[in-house]
Amino acid sequence: MSSLPTTTPNSGTRFTGVAIGLHWLIAIAIIGTFSVGLYMHELPLSPQKLRIYSWHKWAGVTIFMFVALRLVWRLLHRPPELPAGMPVWQRKAAEATHVLLYLLMFAVPLSGWLMSSAKGFQTVWFGVLPLPDLLDKNKELGDLLQEVHELLNFGMAALVIAHLGAALKHHFIDRDDVLARMLPFLARTTGDIK
Repeated sequence: MSSLPTTTPNSGTRFTGVAIGLHWLIAIAIIGTFSVGLYMHELPLSPQKLRIYSWHKWAGVTIFMFVALRLVWRLLHRPPELPAGMPVWQRKAAEATHVLLYLLMFAVPLSGWLMSSAKGFQTVWFGVLPLPDLLDKNKELGDLLQEVHELLNFGMAALVIAHLGAALKHHFIDRDDVLARMLPFLARTTGDIK
């Protein structure tokens, strides 16, 4: 007898309420944190810039924890099935996009934490809980990790746009329930979508 948990089957046409809530919370947090990152990047050095950097790092740590919770939830609660008529290549593309998004949702904050450590700035979550530095101070490595962090962020932004585009295509062109699985206020069946 296995001690590993089994997934809870989802016979419905939507994700669970917890999955929906975490999805939108993480999406809003990522968009907000990405926007703050773009804004703060070009600010002149000042106490305000350092304060915004701290907020940005706190948000990254928080997103990392919510993504970990979301991944555990997804592993224990199987998502609803994709529409039966969806072509195989679209199923594979959707699966690959989700895997890459999860990887990036972990890699982006982790690269920021590594960069902050290498640049000699400890992350203190919400100004209360100091997180350990993952690397010794090293300016060259810190600069390289800054480039990696930026590249990963823009890669995730591109994937989020593709994810959103695919969801809208399914709703407005294919007229299936893919988007309705994550938006409780949308009609559930193809026939209800006008």
